Amino acid sequence: MEIIEINGLRKRYGGRAAIDDVSFSVAEGEVFGVLGRNGAGKTTTVECVSGLRVPDAGTVSVAGLDPREDRAELRRSLGVQLQDCTLPDKLRVGEALRLYASFYDHPADWRALMEEVGLGPKRDTAFAKLSGGQRQRLSIALALVGSPRVAILDELTTGLDPKARRETWELIEQVRARGVTILLVTHFMEEAERLCDRVAVLDGGRVAAVDTPEGLIARVDNGQRLRFRAAPEAGAVLRALPEAATVTTEGDRHTVTGSGNLLLAVVTALAAHHITPRDFTMDRATLDDAFLSLTGHTADDSHDTSAPRRTHADHDVAGEE
Repeated sequence: MEIIEINGLRKRYGGRAAIDDVSFSVAEGEVFGVLGRNGAGKTTTVECVSGLRVPDAGTVSVAGLDPREDRAELRRSLGVQLQDCTLPDKLRVGEALRLYASFYDHPADWRALMEEVGLGPKRDTAFAKLSGGQRQRLSIALALVGSPRVAILDELTTGLDPKARRETWELIEQVRARGVTILLVTHFMEEAERLCDRVAVLDGGRVAAVDTPEGLIARVDNGQRLRFRAAPEAGAVLRALPEAATVTTEGDRHTVTGSGNLLLAVVTALAAHHITPRDFTMDRATLDDAFLSLTGHTADDSHDTSAPRRTHADHDVAGEE
């Protein structure tokens, strides 16, 4: 069952199209990623989904509701974590969760939620004293305190160190296990590959592809890829192998792609010719490779600037429009 449906979405700022004819759907219970580099239109897209932006054209449906026409009803089903979790410096963790819980008729138990996201020991800590990872955990908890069916998480782990990022990924997996549908905005390919069931790749405000991470990788995957050093004459030996699709030799550096039991075939052939390989590595195509193939560039580590940023405070105000 589709819980989010987006058709022909368009939004312009001045003379520039932030998104142009964006369409995709999200099934209930899945983690759906919106991928793209800076300015691709990711944030504009999800802000139209959440009702924070009014599209110039196209339609959006979330749980059968229009984000603008049915805003009050939709807020009971939708939780949003925006790019920057900004709260008053002196507001304590417990106070923030209790306050947000009061906005809903049937909120989650905010005390239990605080423990679930690992902030129990920080209940009386002011927002200004929280680390980046702790702020993101609080942001997730605020998005979930209304017991939503859908959660939008925008650039959730930007700015976090690797340890905090992986802890946040584990938390998202716990959220997904609760049955919450997640719309995840990210430019981290490793994050999308680990967490997402399907992804939409945005490039220049348009959808370049919608598929599973594995499906996107399969589009560019040439099979296994071996890299190693050996005598230059190894190139001729490798080109004779039926398992080898391509062989590239630069001095003593060799790269072989192929399928089947490529590793065994290469090692056996080299041994038969008394050639000893060294510095062996073996890998496959990644989502980074697929993104590069689809868009012609790699994702970067900056925010989407296709629209002005919103914060938690902005979200509250927008909800009163």
